[in-house]
Amino acid sequence: MRTRIKICGITRASDAAVAVAAGVDAIGLIFFPPSRRSVSVSVAAVVGREIPALVDLVGVFVDPAPGQVEAVLDQVPVTVLQFHGNETALVCEQFKLPYIKAVRMKSEIDPLQADHLHPNTGALLLDTYREQEVGGTGASFDWTQARVKTRAPIILAGGLCADNVSRALVQSDAWGVDVSTGVEVNPGIKEAEKIKMFCQAVREFDGQRGVS
Repeated sequence: MRTRIKICGITRASDAAVAVAAGVDAIGLIFFPPSRRSVSVSVAAVVGREIPALVDLVGVFVDPAPGQVEAVLDQVPVTVLQFHGNETALVCEQFKLPYIKAVRMKSEIDPLQADHLHPNTGALLLDTYREQEVGGTGASFDWTQARVKTRAPIILAGGLCADNVSRALVQSDAWGVDVSTGVEVNPGIKEAEKIKMFCQAVREFDGQRGVS
């Protein structure tokens, strides 16, 4: 099975168009104001118009306030939700959309626990833990921690770039990869060539495994 690719932290419609042309499976929009990659609902709606059918538009939230998710869904064509905080399964499932549950990884964290607590999640996204940052750290964790037999498929995030994604996939055996910092020139501002090189590196890895 080929590796799925998500580009997260998109803030410009032009970057979304480049990512779609490069063959990504999903675009991530962050609705968390403390993030340097957060977008307004109006900007997200513009970005959403660049997303064709068969490419998912992922809305990323961190312990959303009441009504926040609904306000986004009213104006942005989000197809998948991603929760990056301490949300319970009940919170994540109430919106009746497929969702990804993020797990902030450090040595003592076991993805199997999140898999148990979120039996209906569409995927688990394993990202690097940093106390003061929620995602977008540009730092990696021990990728072998992702090599666990969870029910939900694993998406690997944290410190990925074109130069290391093949090695990360070998060590993690992840189903998908998520990149933000590794394809940027500044927080939220992507570089077209880096996006293309990242996607190419993943496809070359799949080709070496005989997957297309």
